[in-house]
Amino acid sequence: MLKKRDLHESQTLYELMTHPDVFPFVRQKANSYEEFLFMTKQTIEAEERGELISRTILDEWGSPIGTINLFDIADQAGFLGTWLGKPFHGKGYNSPAKEAFFKELFYEAGIETIFMRIRKINIRSIKAAEKLPYVVKANENRATLYAQLNANEDVYDLYEIPKDLYTFHLLRNGTETQTDSHLLEA
Repeated sequence: MLKKRDLHESQTLYELMTHPDVFPFVRQKANSYEEFLFMTKQTIEAEERGELISRTILDEWGSPIGTINLFDIADQAGFLGTWLGKPFHGKGYNSPAKEAFFKELFYEAGIETIFMRIRKINIRSIKAAEKLPYVVKANENRATLYAQLNANEDVYDLYEIPKDLYTFHLLRNGTETQTDSHLLEA
């Protein structure tokens, strides 16, 4: 479902990203295939430096259909950025991709908090975020960060996924995680 980014999937991802229903909501915009290729190379290098984490979302046949990323990593936190190609909207790919990515971030990469800044006009993403039982709207709880995101204009809502709330969700639903305590019990 997820794999590390590589240059081989760039053509397919670029074609999916440029759809008018997708492009306005993509954080790393490229106006040509060559620019997208260059940005993908930069993304891979930034991950090697620990600045971000980026994965390609795959369909059940292993074809690239979008990307999921954690940007601006600092203090064991970062901002989620994800997009799917238009043909894959509403087909059930978003939630499993996020679940797999969150498990990697929280239990392998040492991330404690995932933030999501969602444009207030992006109703599809807001509804998707608010469906998740471990997501907290953080406009008031993280007022300083919210103000920074909207310094010039009131554009974004801020959401937060704390590791402890996500872990509680997994445990409540019977999904075990490979935490240190589980490893010690084995």
